Amino acid sequence: MSRIEVNGISIFYAGRVIPHRPVLLFCHGAGGSHRHWLHQVEGLQEQAATLAVDLPGHGASEGTAAPEIAVYREFIRDFSAALGLKSLILAGHSMGGAIALDYALHYGESVKGLILVGSGARLRVAPPFLELCRAGTVPPELIDFAYSPAAPAKLLEEARQEMAAVPPQSYLADFTACNSFDCMEKLSQIRQPVLLLCGEADLMTPPRYSRYLKEQLAQAALIEVKGAGHMAMLEAPQQVNEAIASFLEKIGSG
Repeated sequence: MSRIEVNGISIFYAGRVIPHRPVLLFCHGAGGSHRHWLHQVEGLQEQAATLAVDLPGHGASEGTAAPEIAVYREFIRDFSAALGLKSLILAGHSMGGAIALDYALHYGESVKGLILVGSGARLRVAPPFLELCRAGTVPPELIDFAYSPAAPAKLLEEARQEMAAVPPQSYLADFTACNSFDCMEKLSQIRQPVLLLCGEADLMTPPRYSRYLKEQLAQAALIEVKGAGHMAMLEAPQQVNEAIASFLEKIGSG
């Protein structure tokens, strides 16, 4: 666990850079933190230098959440520069997937591959969710949308505690960023290998979102994770890790 100053603010991240090893950078979703990727940071550290960053205003990082994906995209670029990262395998969950796609569209020369978990080329947010966040309330049904009915009770309780600690204005900023994101007409520009992972029971970004990405991207493989909801990397970490490890081997980064 480390800190680094980026644009004058203290940023927290898990994992470490290892010389001569490919860098796998994980980016969390709306209202999330590096904790959502800890199974992957720990479980894949033999295959790559695994890093999971807290975006500004999230987790243990300073700063404020941003209402635009482009702001987070530029943060990832500045964070990477601060750590001296030259070439990335960029992994993103939900909003993090949007950040990864946008990053590849703007800085593709520095991206070796993409891993998108429960994401999409467009991420519309239900208007009632936005209205509740504007009113200062985190949607109480968010847990039900984020996890499958089969998710363990302990995992759900941890998620409730984590969500309760996130200010509604952070969710509002993130949901606003997601709601305005749309790269559907630009997907053909992404030529890097892409691994798509989606929970079969995902209600927030249903499997059809990932199927669309597979159809539109030049080099994409899709795995639908059995029994998992939107938080597949937490609900089925072993299956997700095995899929990512196989992807790293195929693109020559294992």
